[in-house]
Amino acid sequence: MRRRMMALLMLAIALAFLPGRAMGQIHAAAAAIARPTAILWKNPADIKSRNLYYGPGGREDQPREPFDFLKEDAGGTNPKFDVRDGAGTKWKVKLGIEARPETVATRLMWAVGFMSDENYFLPAIKVEGMPRHLKRGQKLVGANGEIRAVRLQRHVCGKKIGIWRWRDNPFTGTREFNGLRVMMALLNNWDLKDDNNAIYPDCEKPGTELYEVSDLGASFGRSGESYTAGMSKNNLKGYRRSKFIAKVTPGYVSFNFPTHLPYLYLFRFPLFFSRLRQRWIGHHIPRSDAKWMGTWLAELTPEQIRDAFRAAGYSPEQVEAYATTLEARIAELKQL
Repeated sequence: MRRRMMALLMLAIALAFLPGRAMGQIHAAAAAIARPTAILWKNPADIKSRNLYYGPGGREDQPREPFDFLKEDAGGTNPKFDVRDGAGTKWKVKLGIEARPETVATRLMWAVGFMSDENYFLPAIKVEGMPRHLKRGQKLVGANGEIRAVRLQRHVCGKKIGIWRWRDNPFTGTREFNGLRVMMALLNNWDLKDDNNAIYPDCEKPGTELYEVSDLGASFGRSGESYTAGMSKNNLKGYRRSKFIAKVTPGYVSFNFPTHLPYLYLFRFPLFFSRLRQRWIGHHIPRSDAKWMGTWLAELTPEQIRDAFRAAGYSPEQVEAYATTLEARIAELKQL
């Protein structure tokens, strides 16, 4: 930080002495110095050493009872609220159909080097101080603040500082960005709104910004939005039946993802059109970049993949079914 401030000071002094024709170059140099370093992906190195049961937070960062209600969160489509645990840590609690698939998806993203929040799935928690009525999700709350099947999430470096856009970001055209597009297809995470992308500060490197897909709840169902959430999220049958790769050419690969909304949604034209405009994310990806991502994924062991699903509270039968489907998709990528 001190070096950056000194560099900016030197440039400011230079402005007083250089001719006008050099001003544009000076302003460009100053902008380059001031611009934060953006990171989308970090080399995961030894993937086999990563614990996918506990995820990026590890066993030591697990939320601890008791939980105290703080406030409700009106964002997104699933009911959420904030709590503080027994260690004084603040968590975002998500209820409903997205809790399990998001727990798995964040572990897989982290395993291959993408930025990810800490996520833990708990089969049941009791929250003290719950309000008499939540605006969303009240039917999921039992007597005395007891709630089942919840996901608790936090980002260790604090609040997000912005969002990033799929069509306009510092990584467009890079292998890492194309690898992220492959991961969205792998997971069938079709809810690709820009609002679901977050920028966080890097607490280990001041001046660095971390870019992540911060909402992965619409995963492991069909490859596109359907009439009900139950068909398009956390739907084993939908995930197993959806085709993965749509087309392969010598230079590019396209995925059967994200599929457009059912044509009945034409009557909701703004929504239908916005989803249609997202289809490029899964199409025309350089074949070498898709295979590169498949090579990283192939480093995961069968036990690690199953641990990711076990961490989300799936039954042994569901764990095996999801894992074998995911492994088949990884094999398709590796063979490109």
